[in-house]
Amino acid sequence: MSLLSFRKPAAAPAPDTAPTPEMVALLRGHSIEVMPRTAEKVDDFRSYLPAGTRVYIAHIDGTEIDDMVATAARLRAEGFEPMPHFPARSIPDANTLNDWIARYKGEADINQALVLAGGIAQPRGDFDSSMQLLETGLFDRAGITRLHVAGHPEGNRDIDPNGGDAAVMDALRWKQAFSERTDAEMAMATQFAFEAGPVIAWADRLKAEGITLPIHLGIAGPAKLQTLIKFAIACGVGPSLKVLQKRAKDVTKLLLPFEPDEIMAELATHKAAHPDSLIEAIHFFPLGGIKTNAKWAIANGGASAAPANPDADI
Repeated sequence: MSLLSFRKPAAAPAPDTAPTPEMVALLRGHSIEVMPRTAEKVDDFRSYLPAGTRVYIAHIDGTEIDDMVATAARLRAEGFEPMPHFPARSIPDANTLNDWIARYKGEADINQALVLAGGIAQPRGDFDSSMQLLETGLFDRAGITRLHVAGHPEGNRDIDPNGGDAAVMDALRWKQAFSERTDAEMAMATQFAFEAGPVIAWADRLKAEGITLPIHLGIAGPAKLQTLIKFAIACGVGPSLKVLQKRAKDVTKLLLPFEPDEIMAELATHKAAHPDSLIEAIHFFPLGGIKTNAKWAIANGGASAAPANPDADI
């Protein structure tokens, strides 16, 4: 049977069972990521997100700072905690960094930031790494009390093109030391993955090596399989990409949305059994859209994902 004549299977029905206590606990305090251009498509975030949700604002290279600040201000006005990205390689100098921080503080009252190297190969100016941004002291002087940094459960080829993790671990040890010598409240936000086992093993290894920064684990929200594969390759997702590739070989599943049920169930069970795990919270990448992500979170997290607007009909 050709794909041209293949009928799209009916979408899976919503679960009839109530959310498990383990999943409710795991989804409590989850965060989500947006970009200015995707945020523009959302009429009111209060219809989809719990009040006070931390919303990361991805600063893709080339995005105007005016658009970033406007998105942060809007999220603050709607009752959420904006956390803009500060990509080191896209920031030309300390004066620009100081200006960005001042604008975010003045127009959106931010008190938290995700500080990372950024996805471009060549720096635009003086900064190459998140550590250089942190060393400026500008975040501390501006009263930004929560600083998140990037975590890489499957390695980072921007740091080591060969896929090794020695340099990644050295950077994490520096960030751990920075958290201990400053007042910053720090955590790691990770790229999304599709297998729980390797992520859990990575978190356990960090803890064994003296890294205590909490992990806010990246999870891709429900999306078309083709969409997830495209983003996973573009974002450098590692070995867990095979989960999607295996599913893509099954034509009966190719047109169905991929949902994070399996990995989330395993993580919820693990967290319940190991409450001292470094895995502290879930961070969603809503690759299939905010509304789709919200529906999944509400169906699986109940009160932990209830939107700020109790009358919202999504």
